[in-house]
Amino acid sequence: MSASHPIIAITGSSGAGTTSVTRTFENIFRRESIRSVIIEGDSFHRYDRKAMKAAMAEHETAGNPHFSHFGEDANLFAELEQLFRGYGESGTGQARKYLHNAEEAAPYKQEPGTFTPWETLPESELLFYEGLHGGVKTDKVDIARHADLLIGVVPVINLEWIQKLHRDRNARGYSTEAVTDVILRRMHEYVHYICPQFTRTHINFQRVPVVDTSDPFIARTIPTADESLVVIRFADPRGFDFPYLLSMLHDSFMSRANTLVVPGGKMELAMQLIFTPMVMRLIERRKKRLAA
Repeated sequence: MSASHPIIAITGSSGAGTTSVTRTFENIFRRESIRSVIIEGDSFHRYDRKAMKAAMAEHETAGNPHFSHFGEDANLFAELEQLFRGYGESGTGQARKYLHNAEEAAPYKQEPGTFTPWETLPESELLFYEGLHGGVKTDKVDIARHADLLIGVVPVINLEWIQKLHRDRNARGYSTEAVTDVILRRMHEYVHYICPQFTRTHINFQRVPVVDTSDPFIARTIPTADESLVVIRFADPRGFDFPYLLSMLHDSFMSRANTLVVPGGKMELAMQLIFTPMVMRLIERRKKRLAA
């Protein structure tokens, strides 16, 4: 953690909604004229798209059916921790981009599914990370300890599977059986690397559908925001004005002393209300430290 060079990390599994949360923070940064540098977790994968397919085949041949993007072997955890540590100390570091599709790859004249070269980060007031592993801790690294604000974003597991099934079938052309195989292969590392992060977060956002999702593999539609509630858990509720939040978020309620429940359609508003003052405190603390 660093007063001079703050780090905000959003962590969540694929399809959890971390991209939407990133847009919310981008709006905050733009509105408050904060110079941020945004890091995507995919850029710290160990393998590009082709190499990942080859590595998966090798692991399966070797008798390891659990190899996936969720685990340690497929990611550069040490390099990610080095970035967080270095940024906290000096406000800079090395990063790259993962080019997901042809549109992203075109300006770099590279193939989709490849990485850009490592580059020094531009000057900024704050580092913002969004990806799978912002709160990872293993016997070799402790990425979570470097974040000034660590936020978990996760749907309940059946909703997560519904979202993945619909995305991979409709946008990527996979069969239900193929997506199911991916879910099963990832489950071991999901339990060991993804889930434990949510005990280290400062705030968690969990979307819970209020429609039947008993069998996610036959669900015809993804539950909408209006068909969901968002459970917001504060690790330390001290300092939060819950009466104000309840007054601003119609139909919200407290389910526990540290847990706020809001209608799904008000998740972005809730984030704006909760995180804007937190971001501004980080920036004010930075200014005071630099002035001293």
